[in-house]
Amino acid sequence: MTEGDGDSVDMSCQQTPSQAVVEAVAAAEGVPPEELCPPAYESLYTVVDPEALDSLFASQPDGIQRPNGEISFPFCEYDVTIEWNGEITLEELSD
Repeated sequence: MTEGDGDSVDMSCQQTPSQAVVEAVAAAEGVPPEELCPPAYESLYTVVDPEALDSLFASQPDGIQRPNGEISFPFCEYDVTIEWNGEITLEELSD
């Protein structure tokens, strides 16, 4: 991945957004998702509440998918953006 030219990953295949973020960052780092943990990596919980993140993108009470929206946050040296359709983009943070 290069700065400013983020890689996109469609992680909409029945995963929670929080799990999709962990898996996308692990793939970018070249490690298994279960190794993306302290002390080598920060915990997702230190930057965002995983349950709240999952709730933001959950279907509405009537089962209809939410029509739009996105959220961005820094995590493990990446700027992570999650879009309403499940697409995750990672861009390396600059120093």
